[in-house]
Amino acid sequence: MMGHRTLLVAWILAFFSIASGQEFTTHTYYQDDTTKLELDLFLPRADTVASPLLIFVHGGGFGGGDRGGGHKLAAFLSKRGVAAASITYTLYMKDKPFGCDGYLHEKIKAIQIAANQLWLATEYLVNRADTFRIDPRKVFIAGSSAGAETALHAAFWERRVMDLYGEPLDSLFRYSGVISGAGAIMDLNLITTETIIPVMLIHGDEDPLVPYGTAAHHYCDPCDPGWLMLFGARSVYDHIQQLEGSVRLMTYKKQGHHIAGRHFYQDHYPVYGFIRDVLSGKRFQSHEIIYPGDQSHPPLP
Repeated sequence: MMGHRTLLVAWILAFFSIASGQEFTTHTYYQDDTTKLELDLFLPRADTVASPLLIFVHGGGFGGGDRGGGHKLAAFLSKRGVAAASITYTLYMKDKPFGCDGYLHEKIKAIQIAANQLWLATEYLVNRADTFRIDPRKVFIAGSSAGAETALHAAFWERRVMDLYGEPLDSLFRYSGVISGAGAIMDLNLITTETIIPVMLIHGDEDPLVPYGTAAHHYCDPCDPGWLMLFGARSVYDHIQQLEGSVRLMTYKKQGHHIAGRHFYQDHYPVYGFIRDVLSGKRFQSHEIIYPGDQSHPPLP
């Protein structure tokens, strides 16, 4: 009886997955004696052209959340010719303090582990580009909150220095672009004329956790054990402007940290537009200010 019930539940879940348009396959991208990391991969139906790829990293303060948070965006993109994967990563801060009462070295370690695992997921997919019909030269990364911090550091950290797993990616590999939802980076000097790639930034200008400009994480006092200086969306935008790189900033006025998932969990068109603009070779520096009550973006042609 239990076996029949389990089978019925599986069929129901499969039905709703297909009915909602969220068809995907699950893959183990890394496994050792203590860790198993998986990703859910959404592929376009067309099988004649290699697709660009976006890899999404969920939020949750490095202690919560799951890869299901990227499913809506991934399903949306796959229907428009962009392959998308949403990954699991080690929640290093689970049951640990992540605010001002936390510890600086633990916060940095959490970001380092997640960024390294994003590199592992990238390697897994790039090495199977022919199987999945993806273009290894057109790989984007994106994340919400902690996922955004993961993506920004994965994009700009020197892999040889910050590596934990034996340099999983070729030294010449570069991402095509990075999309940050309420994220920040620890050091603007990581972004140089040599490392720069197109960046899209989404942030509320009254975020109390991850600074919109330059400030400490959670606005901690310098004497707090969890003090960590961060450069948020506005600071990254200004820096890339000075370097004459392509950058797009969406500032949500009088909004807080909930904006982190605004264009990943709903209204996905700006993310798709960014990917499309980068792939078309456009160069851009734009700052859009969205006030409370503004409507969602209209569909792109």
